[in-house]
Amino acid sequence: MTVKLGVPSKGRLMEKTFDWFGERGVTLSRTGSDREYSGAIDGVDGMALVLLSAGEIPRELAAGRIHLGVTGTDLIQEKLVQWDQKVEPLAELGFGHADLIIAVPSCWVDVDTLDDLDAAAAAFRAKHGFRMRIATKYHRLVRDYLHHGGVADYQLVDSQGATEGTVKNLTAEAIADITSTGETLRANHLKILSDEPVLRSQATLLRSRVAEKSTEDRETLRVLMQKLKL
Repeated sequence: MTVKLGVPSKGRLMEKTFDWFGERGVTLSRTGSDREYSGAIDGVDGMALVLLSAGEIPRELAAGRIHLGVTGTDLIQEKLVQWDQKVEPLAELGFGHADLIIAVPSCWVDVDTLDDLDAAAAAFRAKHGFRMRIATKYHRLVRDYLHHGGVADYQLVDSQGATEGTVKNLTAEAIADITSTGETLRANHLKILSDEPVLRSQATLLRSRVAEKSTEDRETLRVLMQKLKL
């Protein structure tokens, strides 16, 4: 068998991941053209590089089709039920930082906390006859967060892209989305609630708890962990 490492297939996440491993004596490289999702690993024998979208990596880890993977903690915790039973975080990589936040229109001057949001949601339903809509693609994380925060009168509406524009387009009253600088939110006249964010995310190296491993694979992983100083 071979130890499979799943890495984001493009963009800054891929480049930063390559750099992180390279600084520790493990060279990752893409083979073939940019359209071919295959790569090579030099520095540790018995390993294969699998290039995937960041969103696919949680599923592949949970299914045991890859042994290791690099992706955001937000994607792991959103996509995997009881995620900590399926994967184990090995190292936070120090890049890909983003917060999953709740944002409301800047003109809502009386809404700064979850308590304020709960009151605004109740008032919204009383006035309009339907629940305040929060646009997001992070349904599991946001629902749990709002439940623990005591917010009741709302509905989540699915948004897989350009979530910041849903309020302006009148398809939602508030949003829950990933942000790193907040610039896009401000450009769309939105403000972040002052409570702790739903989740602070960053790129993380994770190990599958369910992937099958031969004796050779276990030795390969031991050598890799030693090289990475983990």
